[in-house]
Amino acid sequence: MKPTTSLLKDLRHHSLFWPVVALLLIMLFNLLFTPGFFRLEIKDGHLFGSLVDILNRGAPLMLLAIGMTMVIATAGVDLSVGAIIAIAGAAAAVLINPALGRELVTSDKLIEDVTQTPLWLVILIPLIAATVCGLWNGILVSRANIQPMVATLVLMVAGRGIAQLITNGQIITIYYSPYFYIGGGYLFGLPFSLYIVAAVFLFAWYISRKTSVGLFVESVGTNASSSFYSGINEKNVKLLAYIFCGFCAGIAGLLISSNVKSADANNAGLWSELDAILAVVIGGTLMSGGRFSLVGSILGALIIQSMTTTIYAFGVPPEVVLVVKALVVLAVVLLYSELVKVSMDKLFEQKGVQP
Repeated sequence: MKPTTSLLKDLRHHSLFWPVVALLLIMLFNLLFTPGFFRLEIKDGHLFGSLVDILNRGAPLMLLAIGMTMVIATAGVDLSVGAIIAIAGAAAAVLINPALGRELVTSDKLIEDVTQTPLWLVILIPLIAATVCGLWNGILVSRANIQPMVATLVLMVAGRGIAQLITNGQIITIYYSPYFYIGGGYLFGLPFSLYIVAAVFLFAWYISRKTSVGLFVESVGTNASSSFYSGINEKNVKLLAYIFCGFCAGIAGLLISSNVKSADANNAGLWSELDAILAVVIGGTLMSGGRFSLVGSILGALIIQSMTTTIYAFGVPPEVVLVVKALVVLAVVLLYSELVKVSMDKLFEQKGVQP
């Protein structure tokens, strides 16, 4: 049996230790200061409560975090996921609403359940567009050898322009109930969006942990040159990572537009790329690439959404959320630094934690 000191050290150095601690602290704070935060109730066969809201509203961010994890693990970054969300939502809205933003009116009544395109195409076409966006980023990074931040910055800026061209600069309202189910429906009492997140997570986990893809991604992120001389096609690994990240952003775009029943090219997914990067970093994946944790990224997304929900519950102005996120980033950077790890090890040793 390992000595107590060694066990505590291994626990503190585990990639999921600090994310779990942070989430538990947020939950403890709400238990003490937010009345009814943990209360759950069933209405019309659906489960309602703050915890369910956190999971439902955090679903798009969890999807972005899953895709971003694979990119960051290759020592890259994707700043365009917010713009891809806008493109996917805009494409879906235009396919559904033939009026292109104008309200559909007949005898002073809004027409309900109107769609210009079958639902399966409404889902498929935006996902293809989002995947193509990921392919574009991957080509710039892997083939043109452009720095990831610069390569994805191109689509981050141009993507919203593309989304505005699709919507003709309008906020398009959607009047199609089956589409609303994607981001706002319930299945077996739980939000349907959670099942989508679970499916994408299981797919990513299986590919990265049960096949050689995960090893290739970590190898490329650790040392791309060594991976190349080891026979790994590091260009294709990076390309696939960005394609998958774009695909995840496309699904997130469908969830968001379905939930709010509209498409806003200017605000949909705005700054969500920063939340996704923060979620991945909180989860223990280093920006320098290499080993990654999908579970940690999910925990990071839940931490951000829980923190946001808690702040709003206290009536704090929205701009304060940005300040808190900045403080979280600073705390995370410090906690994962070698200086803090060594200092904590020395502190525990001085406290006399012995076998």
